[in-house]
Amino acid sequence: MNEMRSRQQTVRDLYTAYLADRKDLVGAMLTEDFTFSSPRDDHIDRATYFERCWPKEPVFRAIHIEFLSVDGDEAVVRYRADKLDGGSFANMESIRFRGDRIASVEVYFGRNL
Repeated sequence: MNEMRSRQQTVRDLYTAYLADRKDLVGAMLTEDFTFSSPRDDHIDRATYFERCWPKEPVFRAIHIEFLSVDGDEAVVRYRADKLDGGSFANMESIRFRGDRIASVEVYFGRNL
C-alpha cells in the first residue's frame, strides 16, 4: 500500500477507534510528542489530550468522513459527527504525520447541523 493510501487508512482508523472507545488503538497511532490543538486547546500534549478530549462515556453515534485528502505529511479531513443526543456538527481537522504515526491534530470547529 502506498504512503498516501496508508495515511488515509490511518485517519479512517483513528475515527473508527474513537467511536469504539479504543484508546489503546489511538495511543499506538500517535507519536510520543503528539500535540492537539483546537479553539479550546493550545498544543496540549498526549496525556492531556486523552484526559481532556477522550469521552468518559459514549457521546457519538457516528462520524461520517465527507472529505479526506493527503498531501505529503498532512491529511485534511472534514467530517460530520452525529451525537447520541440527536445533535450533530461538522468540523475540519489538519492531521500531521511523522513517519507512519500522527504527530499532531489541529481541529477547526464548524457549525452545528
